[in-house]
Formats: sequence, structure tokens, C-alpha cells
Amino acid sequence: MRRLPDGYSISGVAADEIPALIAVDLASGQLFAGTGLLPEWAEGDFVPADVLEAAVPGGHLFAARSPKGNPVGFALTSVRDGSLYLDQISVDPAHGRRGLGGALVRRVVKDAGRRKLKTVTLSTFRDVAWNGPFYRSLGFREVPRRKMTGWMLDLEGAQAERGLDVDQRCFMARRSGWL
Repeated sequence: MRRLPDGYSISGVAADEIPALIAVDLASGQLFAGTGLLPEWAEGDFVPADVLEAAVPGGHLFAARSPKGNPVGFALTSVRDGSLYLDQISVDPAHGRRGLGGALVRRVVKDAGRRKLKTVTLSTFRDVAWNGPFYRSLGFREVPRRKMTGWMLDLEGAQAERGLDVDQRCFMARRSGWL
């Protein structure tokens, strides 16, 4: 298993850290600027504070921390139809390209195993380097449309209603356990 960079760590999140996670999410979202993949309304969009706060008690929110201990990335999960769904992963670009995203995904996969859930699923842009190809490198495979479950189809519909080009997106899954 690949190690975290020296001094970095991953741990749970306290509710008073939510503003820092929102700042990370906003910074991370800037990677999409100029790609044309997000609708205009999505500029400055972030995971709402109440969603992040609701994830804390159930252990569905992990933070990647800098050597100083402040959050520089996070992974948000939820359980959907017997799978651990990776709702959002964000890493501040100032701390990017160090393996923090991969480490957060490995933590989510490990957590799925701990929760006795057989798979980890996610929805992402199929061809964006830090999306589909990144997850494929971690063992995720695209879920064929004929195998998409009801909640996946519902989520895809909600994404389309919000203006995302779902033809450029896909659902991916992998078995839980260690990476």
C-alpha cells in the first residue's frame, strides 16, 4: 500500500472543521474551471455544510491533514443499497499530486470492508484525468448501464436535471477491502 507523504495523515472530522472542508472543496473545484464540464451555476458550488455535518456522527467523513494538522482534503461517503458510495472527494490543489486523493480512496475502501459492505461505488467524469482514469488506477471499473441500479439511475437523472452532461459521466465500482 502506498504511504502518505511524510507528516500527512487521515482521520475523522470534527464538526468545527466543516468551514475548512468547504474551503478545500471550493479550491478543488477550481480544477474544473475552463473544462466546460460543469454548468455555469456550479462555479463556486460546494458540498453544503449541513450535508458535511450530518456525515460526522456516522463516520462518513474523513479528512486528509497536512503536517500542521489542518484539513487539506476530504472524502464524504454514504451507504446506498448495500454499497459504500463515495459522494465527494476533494483535495486542495496546493497539496495535490502527493497521493492524498489515492490515500483517501484507500481509506474509503477500507471503511467499506469494516462496515461489511461488498463494494464502493461512485459517479464521475469518465475521461477527466483526475476522475475516471484515476479511479481505474485504483481498481474501479465502469458499471455497464444495464447493471445500474435504481438509485444510480435516479442520481444520474438528478445530475442531468442540474445541467451535468451525463453522457460524459459514469458510475464505477470496486470490491471493498485493502488496496
